[in-house]
Amino acid sequence: MYQVVIVEDDPMVAMLNRRYTEKDPRFQVCRECPDGRAALEYLRSHPADLVILDMYMPRMDGMDVLRQLRAAGVSTDVIMITAASDTATVEAAMRLGVVDYLVKPFEYERFCQALDAFDRRRQAIRAQSVNQQQLDELLHRGAAVVPAEDKPEEKPLPKGLQPKTLEAVCTCLRENPQGLTCEQLAMKTGFSAVTARHYVHYLAESGRADSRVDYSTGGRPSVIYTLRD
Repeated sequence: MYQVVIVEDDPMVAMLNRRYTEKDPRFQVCRECPDGRAALEYLRSHPADLVILDMYMPRMDGMDVLRQLRAAGVSTDVIMITAASDTATVEAAMRLGVVDYLVKPFEYERFCQALDAFDRRRQAIRAQSVNQQQLDELLHRGAAVVPAEDKPEEKPLPKGLQPKTLEAVCTCLRENPQGLTCEQLAMKTGFSAVTARHYVHYLAESGRADSRVDYSTGGRPSVIYTLRD
């Protein structure tokens, strides 16, 4: 069972992260740290498999925690969770070896994908050797790498997704270039919010749509999806 440390200053978010993590029987939360300094002190003397690390915290932010962990030779895998989605921050985190990067607010399904990707990586590392296909699946998060001249015009959709529904979602996003939330997309297409969410997540994961966090509402941030050209 993987031992997980959650580093989060908001008790409610920490509780949610714990609940999400421990729904998966492969993972057990061994420690919750309310700030970066407490996390560093714990991780320097207690081995853990995975750290779920918030970016913005008092006393020490997530990037400083990550830098000091690496400087101390602590190679524990890290999933960064944050409201920051600017490319400079993402690139800096990736350079320090985070295995995934989740932008708040995220869905439970996306959190599960991050845990699955971590587990696949660990299983591959434990193996005596890996072939090129296994490496490609790890490095590209399961996306098959196909030479350009051999790529099919249309890739089969994941199970449960329908071409006509996907086209309707794409058409709606194309007609609203400013972007839409899942709820707005559902209202405009007549689909349920759950259906709309499944399709925009697929578009984002396959690189056909972009997402950004909108804080202008003054309440809970919304995720806005825009279709790529």
